[in-house]
Formats: sequence, C-alpha cells, structure tokens
Amino acid sequence: MVKICCIGAGYVGGPTMAVIALKCPLIEVFVVDISVARITAWNSTDQLPIYEPGLEEIVKQCRGKNLFFSTDVERHVFEADIVFVSVNTPTKTRGLGAGKAADLTYWESAARMIADVSKSNKIVVEKSTVPVKTAEAIEKILTHNSKGINFQILSNPEFLAEGTAIEDLFRPDRVLIGGRETPDGQKAIQALKAVYANWVPEDRILTTNLWSAELSKLAANAFLAQRISSINAMSALCEATGADVSQVSHAVGTDTRIGPKFLNASVGFGGSCFQKDILNLVYICECNGLIEVANYWKQVIKVNDYKKSRFVNRAVSSMFNTVSGKKIAVLGFAFKKDTGDTRETPAIDVCKGLLGDKARLSIYDPQVTEDQIQRDLSMNKFDWDHPVHLQPMSPTSVKQVSVVRDAYTATKDAHGVCILTEWDEFKNLDYQKVYDNMQKPAFVFDGRNVVDVEKLREIGFVVFSIGKPLDPWIKDMPAVA
Repeated sequence: MVKICCIGAGYVGGPTMAVIALKCPLIEVFVVDISVARITAWNSTDQLPIYEPGLEEIVKQCRGKNLFFSTDVERHVFEADIVFVSVNTPTKTRGLGAGKAADLTYWESAARMIADVSKSNKIVVEKSTVPVKTAEAIEKILTHNSKGINFQILSNPEFLAEGTAIEDLFRPDRVLIGGRETPDGQKAIQALKAVYANWVPEDRILTTNLWSAELSKLAANAFLAQRISSINAMSALCEATGADVSQVSHAVGTDTRIGPKFLNASVGFGGSCFQKDILNLVYICECNGLIEVANYWKQVIKVNDYKKSRFVNRAVSSMFNTVSGKKIAVLGFAFKKDTGDTRETPAIDVCKGLLGDKARLSIYDPQVTEDQIQRDLSMNKFDWDHPVHLQPMSPTSVKQVSVVRDAYTATKDAHGVCILTEWDEFKNLDYQKVYDNMQKPAFVFDGRNVVDVEKLREIGFVVFSIGKPLDPWIKDMPAVA
C-alpha cells in the first residue's frame, strides 16, 4: 500500500490530504505537525481547527481508516513513499529581502529532517507556496545529505480558494505537477499523477518543469489580485463621477475575453497568498534586475492598501471628522465569507485605522473567535504566517474592542456600521431593527456591497457603498482622496 505523509496540518495540508484519502481508499495518508494542539483538534469529535464547508464530513468518514493525524513527524516521514511539505513560508521581516522575500526557514528545516530520517527513496512534493528555484535549493539539501538515497523533488502548487476548497479539490480547473526532465524526474511525476488520476480527468493534470510550476502559482495569484485592484481603482472613479461600479463590472465582464470573475469591488483583498505571492514576485523581479516589472506588480498592492485607508477616511470624515469615543459596529472579520480565516483580512487594517482615531469597536463574525480577533489586532504585520506556537502566546487584548455573538448586539447604540465580510446573513438582517437601536444619524459603510442601498436610505440610514453613487450626506462632506 502506498503511504503518503504531509508535513503541515494547516489550511492546505488538512483539506488536501482529506480529499486524497477519500478518493484513494487504497492509499494511507498521514498528516503530521509538531503542534500538539492542532493535531488534537484534527482528531477531535467537536470542532476541526479550520472551517471549510464539507471538510468535517470527509474527515469523519476517513479518519481512523486511511486518514490519520499525528505529531510523530519523523516516524511517518520515515515510512512514507511520498512526502508533501506544506509548511509556513512567511514574508521575511528582517535581513536580506525583508518585507518582500519568503522566509524558507521552516522549509529548510523540514528538508533536513526528511534527509536525516529517510532510509528509502522518496518523492518530496512542494505544496507550500514558494519562490521560483526553491526546489533547486531543497534538492541540494537533500542530495548533500542523502546517504545514497534517491530523492525526487516535485512542485505541486495548490490553487484552492477558501470557502470552496473542498469543491476546488473535487473538481479542480487543473492539477499542476512540475518535475525534473530526467527519467527519474518523469517517473516521479507519473507516480503523483497516478494519485490524482483516481478522480481528476487526465486532461486536467498538467505537467511542466519545476520552475514553470513554481512560477505559475505566483503568476496565477498575481493575475487574480490584479483584477481585484483594477476594479477597486475603478470604484473610486465611479464614486467621483456618479457611475455604479456593479454596472461597470457587469458591462466589462460580459466581454468573453475578460469574463466576470474577480470583478467585485470591495474594501480590498485578503487571504494568505495574494499579497505574499506578489511581494515574492516583486523580490524575484528585483533580484533579476527587472525593476519596471517589479514596480508594475507593486502597484497592485498599493491600490489594495489605498482602498483600506480610503474606507477608514470615508467613515471618519462622514461622521463629523471624528469617531473618538464612538461605538462602531464591525460586521465580519474573516477575509471572505464561508471561512474563518483572517490572514491579511482587510478588517485588520480598517479596525486599526478606526482604533487609531480612538473609536470603540464592537465586532461580530460568525466563524472567527474572540481570541483570534484580539490576536490579529495586537500582532505585528507578517507574524500571522509563523506556526502558532511561535506567535505571541498571550497577545495583549485591545481595550477598545469587544467581540459579540450576533449582529444586533454589535450594532446596538452604535453610531456607524462597517460591513467588512460578505456573509449572507448580513444581507438579510432586519435593518429597521438595527436602525431603531442605533445613535442618530445612523451610518452604514458597506465594504462588500451586500446591502440594498436604496432600501436602507428609505429607513433613514446614511449609506456609503463601495463604487456606488454617493449619498447626498456624504457628497456634501470634503472629498476623500
């Protein structure tokens, strides 16, 4: 029986291995991690460490049969035929490439451990998002410590979207496998291809060389983020001219050369990959002397940062140019709906901006815990991408922040409401009830375009919605750059 071991029980490793176990009942799958708390959660009958629609059912169906979660990392690496590496690759915060380059400390540590414990030939698969040429560096570490063992390195980047990760794994647009163009390299590619072929049509399994696979992942995320920043840039112009960004994006998206996806204007993109991958791309371009190319991709992030700060400025300026001491309800903290993931969520920067103006925040998100929200608001940038046991153990709680259990509690006695995640329940709130229990004038700042603007204005709200014609109240305020 083929044995697969995945190092790293996070957002990528957990769901990917669960689906492989489900679709390949003749393969034993072990997910390992040094975090005892994380593995305990994966083995619990109560709540998994991550929320993803459909994941819990798969784990319960396969766990204990051919899917196992363990902290005995070395043993399962020793026994495995294929080792997936899905460890953190945070952005460096100091030293060469700080603020842009990926920190490969955890990857290198994993590679050295694999070399140290292995007694048989292995296929080592890059699953983490890594810079181009990482495979080459890992290959050197494994080869120089191989003791005669043959290691084949493959790049198999993930293209999962959180909230739809299980569906993405069941029916992927493509599975990409990159390897060496040698007989052993091609043999390794075919071995991994055979795993996916249990449920993925062969024409959707693409094979390339190592560098193309690594760069394709960065390029895909950069292109998607670029689309979001493009429509977000247009949304600012829509507000200035009276155009409606929803109508503009629909008109643009009906062009078959462009298509409608990723053209929803918002307060900004988030998630673990977009910003990190673009920064990585920028650094690689700079290292290769491609300064104009680097500057082009930097602008995608600049527009994203601009959207977040502009949203805060719009809220503050609309509310008589101060939110000091005012209660502001924040609806949604995850970076998108149907996930509890808060990595790089725009809500962090928006909340910090409001707190900087001394607002009191009452936050509600149906999937994000109070501990996670307090942690996010007190951590330094990029700290989130280190393993939990290396993050600050007891983040200082932000005193002006309360985390509540429902939207009506969050909005009671609030001066303004900021909608920062597009959870479906926020579309269907009883906004008359919300209005009746708020301070007047009552403001709604919709960062996800989920509310019926005209209906809310009829109730009495002053409404700002991204890229929509401005409320007369806001029109009379000083312009926000």
